[in-house]
Amino acid sequence: MSPTWQLVRYAFIGLLSNAILYLAYLALTALGVETKLAMTVLYAVGVAQTFIFNKRWTFRHDGSHRSAFVRYCISYALGYFINLLVLYVLVDCLHYPHQIVQGAMIFWLAAMLFLLQKFWVFRTNPSLSISARIHS
Repeated sequence: MSPTWQLVRYAFIGLLSNAILYLAYLALTALGVETKLAMTVLYAVGVAQTFIFNKRWTFRHDGSHRSAFVRYCISYALGYFINLLVLYVLVDCLHYPHQIVQGAMIFWLAAMLFLLQKFWVFRTNPSLSISARIHS
């Protein structure tokens, strides 16, 4: 499958998932749930729901389910900690509106996670890893 179609499929899954999760984030925070707790819970839900769609439909990966899931979780853990740090700095320290910060983070993290999934999580040549590419 061409990288363009992978990006289109990834964007479709991501937009649908993130639209639902962002509305849930707004609802939870409106009900008084602390921003970082709401983000944490919904982030875990998003990781779980998108793994199968991205593995099977976006990247059509037929490799090991277990190793891909571990790499997927590592990628999303990285994204989570970046998201948490940005919320802390921009919302808690600099007092920007959390709604705008979290909305912007969705797009930034989506780009980062697409690249990680394409070139590491669901790579087509399992003998190539990020570290192998760096050293070559």
